[in-house]
Amino acid sequence: MRVLVVAGVAQLALFGVLLFFVLHGFPGFGGPPPERASQARAAPPPALPGATRQARAAMAPALPVATVDRFDAPAALRLVKRQIAYGQRPAGSPQLRRVAGVLRRLLPNGRFEPLPGAVGRRGAGLRNVVGTLPGRLPALVIGAHYDTESHPKGFVGANDSAAGTAALVGIARALRGVRRPAGARELRFVLFDGEEEPKAADNAEFYRHALRGSKAYVAAHGGEVSALVLLDYIANRGLRLPREGTSDPGLWAVLRESARTVGVGSVFGDGVGTPVLDDHTPFLRAGIPAIDLIDFTYRWADGRQDTADKLDVRALDATGESVVELVRELDRAGA
Repeated sequence: MRVLVVAGVAQLALFGVLLFFVLHGFPGFGGPPPERASQARAAPPPALPGATRQARAAMAPALPVATVDRFDAPAALRLVKRQIAYGQRPAGSPQLRRVAGVLRRLLPNGRFEPLPGAVGRRGAGLRNVVGTLPGRLPALVIGAHYDTESHPKGFVGANDSAAGTAALVGIARALRGVRRPAGARELRFVLFDGEEEPKAADNAEFYRHALRGSKAYVAAHGGEVSALVLLDYIANRGLRLPREGTSDPGLWAVLRESARTVGVGSVFGDGVGTPVLDDHTPFLRAGIPAIDLIDFTYRWADGRQDTADKLDVRALDATGESVVELVRELDRAGA
């Protein structure tokens, strides 16, 4: 009788040991080591979109270095930081009006173009900032928006919108120093005000309430424009720019070839990204070819974490050099 009891106890003990290893893994056979088991259980599930974007950014290879040096990427990054030092810059705010004064002076032949009837949250009239390099019409427009979201409080928009704005200024500066052929198109550098929707607007009606600067520009100048190149999320680490879903395929093909020419073709994938309502949309709806450079996987979009430390000077450089080369290619083609 005693023997049977001991045997039963031994069997129960053996079963307990086996159950432990089934639940926690046999040493050396695929289970996490004891010191890493808690880490493995705490890891976020890879199916979460935010986690996927973060992992993709962490694993992204270093961006290529352009083989030319016409666009001053460090200066562009300094201009990003100069803008965000003013804090949040929603349309119509005093801080955005101060930034507009800085940007106007940095653009060739810079000027303000007030938006008819458009008033910001604090009563100030909205205005686009426009620079030009002379040439024949219709003009090629390079654009970006320079206002930020009005929410959440404290949003400074390093990639959205300071980076696109800074890149545009740098592209204008680079092209001002490039010898262009006789008969080249006029170049217009347009910083759109009021791209973001007012805080009270219904997001479902984004096109109606937002894109105020670009809609006003197309209404006033649409017949003078041959094409638009728009810069939006273009400076983040691990930058990848597939063709935005509504962007003109022909103009995008020229941009991709230009990127390959300057050694950064890997940044511009051959896939098609998410369709986005952006400042290029009014141009497209008016029948004007337009492309939107936007990395819509940018993890920090629309949040207070969109700060300068999320940016990469090589991303700015890849964007700037590619767009400069695009203009040179269109000049050579007489387009």
